[in-house]
Amino acid sequence: MSDTLLDELLSKPVGPSFPARQVDPDRDYTRQIEVTGDTAEVTVRGPQGIDSESTAADVLRAHQLDPAEWEVTAFRSSEWTMPGGETGVSARFNFGQRKGMSAERPSVDELLTVFDRHTPPVRTALDTEGEWTYIVALGDTQFGKIDGDGPEGTLRRAMECIDKAADLLSDYRKRFKIEHAHLAWLGDHVEGFVSQGGANTWRTQLTLTEQIRLTRRLMSYAIIRFAPLVARLTVVAVPGNHGEAVRPGGKGVTRYDDSHDTDALISVSEALALAGEEFAHVEVYVPDTDELTVTVECSGTIVVHAHGHQWRPGKHFEWWRGQAFDKTSALHTADLLLAAHLHHEFVDTDGPRTFIQIPAMESESTWWRHRTGTRGAPGLMVMVTKAGQVPVKEVVR
Repeated sequence: MSDTLLDELLSKPVGPSFPARQVDPDRDYTRQIEVTGDTAEVTVRGPQGIDSESTAADVLRAHQLDPAEWEVTAFRSSEWTMPGGETGVSARFNFGQRKGMSAERPSVDELLTVFDRHTPPVRTALDTEGEWTYIVALGDTQFGKIDGDGPEGTLRRAMECIDKAADLLSDYRKRFKIEHAHLAWLGDHVEGFVSQGGANTWRTQLTLTEQIRLTRRLMSYAIIRFAPLVARLTVVAVPGNHGEAVRPGGKGVTRYDDSHDTDALISVSEALALAGEEFAHVEVYVPDTDELTVTVECSGTIVVHAHGHQWRPGKHFEWWRGQAFDKTSALHTADLLLAAHLHHEFVDTDGPRTFIQIPAMESESTWWRHRTGTRGAPGLMVMVTKAGQVPVKEVVR
């Protein structure tokens, strides 16, 4: 067999690559002020050639301080390298209030009258400027396990939630112009037989091939349901810990992308390639070789998909920061991180970045219920996004 044919047979629809982000003034330029009594310290940072003193005066104005009442008492400047390699300038100004000037304390009562005078805006038109993306994210179906209402209950619930999510699209189109839908499969779609070194085998009712077959059929069902509704449909799957194909010695892995969770979608993509023009607008992505994440652009929002077993609970932003430190990583440019794994919804933000953890689709983990008394609250999540914004985050049950 030739190398070319082998490569063709082993090829998979990996996610698109993203270049290192370009300089963004809102992120890369710093304007900071600290006022203590009659002194102020202003730090500005920007590209070479920036008018530092004028910018510092703008900072004073932005904080309701009249530059005419302040004079520069000290100044320090240094150069630094911006993410794109360009030279930037960092300047610090110390200001003192001019003699004869005194800062008056504003009247709180006068400030509060702003609320009395304010008239809430009346919505007169629908927001139809620009394309938004409708995201449907689900995970942790863990087909095969005996817990809760079992595989049948999980499958029925997943299909009903997908139907509800498709119906909700028309409601959100009343507020947003949406022609792009995105399906995010966030891992642990099969229970598998590698968890706890195979200790879950007795409590797993379905064979591995049956678990994978259910996953493929559910993925196909969602694509068939959404494909007629939009001009563009993107579909992503990432590996979960239960979906690992092989765990040698109960601990290791082969390659990180060697997963039944993602291979199920690869099989669906091969079927789509034979389906003709009806599904020509469907794009399918899985992680590249030895990778665990996929990054996709959704109406200007850079969305990263991960199962969530890469970090400890509550440490999602620490993990994100570590990945973003590598400028060649797509996480360096990311706006939204989607994950599953911990079986409950959780939304967190850090500045312009958003982390969303979705609930599990299975009804419960019996082990967790015995340990904590907590049953599941299964469902999926839908979101609407554009240009880094995620104004809609809804759980569908």
